[in-house]
Amino acid sequence: MIKTFAPAAVLAAVLAAALAAVPTTAAAETVAVTAAHLLDVRSGRTIDDPVVVVTDGHVVAVGAGVAVPPGARRIDLPGMTLLPWLIDVHVHLTSDAAIGGYRHYAYTDSFWTVVGVANAKTTLDAGFTTVRNVGADHFDDVALREGIDSGLIPGPRMVTAGYAIGATGGHCDNATLPPSYDRTELSTVDSPDAGRAKVRWLHKYGAQVIKICATGGVFSTGDAVGAQQLTFAEMKAIVDEAHMLGMKVAAHAHGDEGIRAGILAGVDTIEHASLASDATIALAKRQGTFFNMDIYNDDYILATGTTNGTSQESLDKEKSIGLKQRQTFQRAVRAGVKMGFATDAGVYPHGTNARQFATMVTWGMTPLQAIQAATMGASEALARPDVGGLNVGQWGDIVAVAGDPLADVTLLQRVAVVIKGGVVVKDARVGSR
Repeated sequence: MIKTFAPAAVLAAVLAAALAAVPTTAAAETVAVTAAHLLDVRSGRTIDDPVVVVTDGHVVAVGAGVAVPPGARRIDLPGMTLLPWLIDVHVHLTSDAAIGGYRHYAYTDSFWTVVGVANAKTTLDAGFTTVRNVGADHFDDVALREGIDSGLIPGPRMVTAGYAIGATGGHCDNATLPPSYDRTELSTVDSPDAGRAKVRWLHKYGAQVIKICATGGVFSTGDAVGAQQLTFAEMKAIVDEAHMLGMKVAAHAHGDEGIRAGILAGVDTIEHASLASDATIALAKRQGTFFNMDIYNDDYILATGTTNGTSQESLDKEKSIGLKQRQTFQRAVRAGVKMGFATDAGVYPHGTNARQFATMVTWGMTPLQAIQAATMGASEALARPDVGGLNVGQWGDIVAVAGDPLADVTLLQRVAVVIKGGVVVKDARVGSR
């Protein structure tokens, strides 16, 4: 009996010691942020001389004429325009765009967590204070989220997927090594029951969203980029299990059949959506399914070619699909499909996420629509009402730019000030200290 209960006693002692070491909660700090203008992303209206009051990290008052509370710490940003934080719903923080193809094997497994630490800081400095990380081996993204939430490292608020679920030999499987190195990937499933079990396993170890690979992809080997790889029954089982657990499902899907099957199975967001037909676009509109389309990164992929280790096979796939994806984006915008802001950062360099805004405008969005995709639209896609705006009760995350982003959306590539939870994490204004 002593041997049976000793581990429990040790665990209890460890937990007690840990709780004793947690500092007591300090008095809530109030911060007042002032500026020349504030963009109301819902209405598109610009508010002059705004004040945003943040207490304990959350907005408690916002608008013109709001009084600065006595004793509040002031953050005065004269001449600047404030916006709500920016959200990227499709990133891979533990990937490095400079290390492609087989070069990945030159590094130990845990190296990619370190890469994620650097990329988290770079992404935050770019003004993206919330991201959804849709795929990482070894639960590296969960480790990052825990480190950021614990205050150990700087970075954005993260929604994490852990491993992405796919079929054996598909886009989420490792098909780059010969049979002598064969292994069973933790991400693969080959039946509806296996899909349900995988969702439960991912949820157990920290996944907050489920990512599936419904079709082939650009950076996988030996598959057709648009070919469906999970059956409808497999997708439906995964979606049902995830929704039962209160989790959203994102589907990597380039080809029309895979996109349509995913929508009918009930996935919440389609990632890439490159070859969606008009009929499938109409279905997405009816179902309220989000299209998260990474339409900027084609420029980077084609410009770098194979110099970063990308295979010629992957480069050829990108050449075949990039323009078609942008044309699909244009048709989906015209049809009124819900859109999030999704860059696939990691395929191209982190911290340059905002370059996509201009591409979205070139291909059919107004600057306001593009900004809405990265704020209120992304908030809805994530089912996170605490992010995506500067409304009372939401997190007090703010970015500031020098000018009017509705007149020049490229200003978002040069965010001067980033505030996370009422704390300045970046101030790049000339003369600032």
